[in-house]
Amino acid sequence: MPEPLSAINDFVVKFANVNGSGSASANGLFAKAIIRMGVPVSARNIFPSNIQGLPTWYEVRVTEAGHLGRRGGVDIAVALNPQTWDDDVAEIVPGGYLFYDNTRPMPASKFRDDITVIGVPLTTICNEAYKIPRERQLFKNIAYVGALSWLIGIDTDVVEKLLAEEFASKAKLIGANIQAFNLGRNWAKENLKPIGLQLRHADAVGDRIFVEGNNAAALGAVYGGATVCAWYPITPSTSLAEGFMAHCEALRTNEDGSKRYAIVQAEDEIASIGIVVGAGWNGARAFTCTSGPGISLMNEFIGLSYFAEIPAVIFDVQRGGPSTGMPTRTQQSDLLLAAYASHGDTKHIMLLPADPGECFEMGATAFDLADRFQTTVFVMLDLDIGMQEWLVEPFKWDDAREIDRGKVMTFEDLEAGKDFGRYMDVDHDGVPYRTYPGTHPTRGAYFTRGTSRNRAAGYSEKGVDYQYNMERLLAKFATAARAVPAPVTRAAKKKTKAGVIYFGSTTPAMHEALEALEAQGHHVDAMRVRAFPFPQEVYDFIHAHEEVFVVEQNRDAQLRTLIVTEGGINPAVLTPILHYDGAPITARFLIDSIGSRMSAANAIREIAE
Repeated sequence: MPEPLSAINDFVVKFANVNGSGSASANGLFAKAIIRMGVPVSARNIFPSNIQGLPTWYEVRVTEAGHLGRRGGVDIAVALNPQTWDDDVAEIVPGGYLFYDNTRPMPASKFRDDITVIGVPLTTICNEAYKIPRERQLFKNIAYVGALSWLIGIDTDVVEKLLAEEFASKAKLIGANIQAFNLGRNWAKENLKPIGLQLRHADAVGDRIFVEGNNAAALGAVYGGATVCAWYPITPSTSLAEGFMAHCEALRTNEDGSKRYAIVQAEDEIASIGIVVGAGWNGARAFTCTSGPGISLMNEFIGLSYFAEIPAVIFDVQRGGPSTGMPTRTQQSDLLLAAYASHGDTKHIMLLPADPGECFEMGATAFDLADRFQTTVFVMLDLDIGMQEWLVEPFKWDDAREIDRGKVMTFEDLEAGKDFGRYMDVDHDGVPYRTYPGTHPTRGAYFTRGTSRNRAAGYSEKGVDYQYNMERLLAKFATAARAVPAPVTRAAKKKTKAGVIYFGSTTPAMHEALEALEAQGHHVDAMRVRAFPFPQEVYDFIHAHEEVFVVEQNRDAQLRTLIVTEGGINPAVLTPILHYDGAPITARFLIDSIGSRMSAANAIREIAE
């Protein structure tokens, strides 16, 4: 039997619960208590798409080193769901710990010889303390946090302060929860010894905040000047609209109670994007938030935005597909859908945030780009970023930030006799000038249509007029490639012929994997792409390497496909590294996948030499 694991501020705890049992708040309390002790955590909630009854998991990675991606493997399993017991026990690494409610005996066959088993009679403890069945269930969750706090060294004072903050408006619940916490802690203190995995106060969190990507994007939309949100509920994007509503109530409400914003829950996704396009045509900064199935329904209006050149922003919080797919699991599988949304020849700007901090930044930037290029801009979150809490630096809010409205002719411009043609490319960058409705009583008006037109917006089905506009739209897209957020590169410690391209929520796991690969002697240059169209630096990076791994969370290598299609890259140069089981990618998966391929390539090279 291996020695029990021993580590300080570096381990993974995974809670296995039943959805609807009230465990979410207790598990969140556990994670936040560790943060309050100055130790970073990476927390992931894996939950089903029904209301209650199915399995749910909450994984907390304790990492003083600051690795915010999933590691892979479980050091402590808190197994409280009989349905998933076998799988939960199987995930524990050798030498790890199994924590369970031993009120009812379990057969020996349900355990493993290479782990330490810790039984706490949670049901008995709570049945004796509480008479109401629902209280027994809810307080059992707090009791197991109490028992764990003794086993791994969480300070009682930290938890009590958190509970006081959580229930500040319901004072009676503060004492009740503290009592339940101490029931579990005191039993463990009297009957168990602390385990080898321990927490110690540290100073590794700093002033970072713990926030969901959807909430960050919603605040970014406010910062970016958005005043209109039209949406239809869909997992996992609903909390983005709700966050925008809360932020607007705080930041866009006048002293007399009047509102400087409009939020419309439309009858469906088609209506929501229609409202957004209409508001954008009128000069408002407007957005909708949705997921893959919603984008599918919105395609016709997205095509109108592209062809009639009307600003719009769509926050796409990606989930597992196709069809209903896995609504509460994460993927990066809407790239092709968003990049070429609608029928005919279309290309759309996409921003690819890596964490809630970039959700805030790109949430604001998207509106500048939509106005500047008069088109739909997609902000491509995913469930892992959107619905999970991440540790990020505080957002930078500058009251002096200026909104970029792009090429808009004013009344003064038109009055001075400036030539106006809605679809004229006067600056040779593909972007025409526009006017807001009602700008001038006699000049600057035009008819907005989804049919072909000439440079002055007059109806035309002449091939030369149609071709002019389609080629101009391509030129505009090329101009956008020089305006979108640039990729971020990271050079290997030694010169290498290998590179890796990644994006979005794979970032923290990728960074950890790169460090481990370096330690193994596998040197890899890295580039994180942050937007589409791809800036020239992306293609330069590929041309500078013999092999480039492309990491993404979908089955069909959609980012790789975009790179090949848009850059004319030889597909043989790009090696796909794909992860699409619905759970966030892990560092160990990346280390194994890239490391094994590099080892094989080195072996072949040595034989050839």
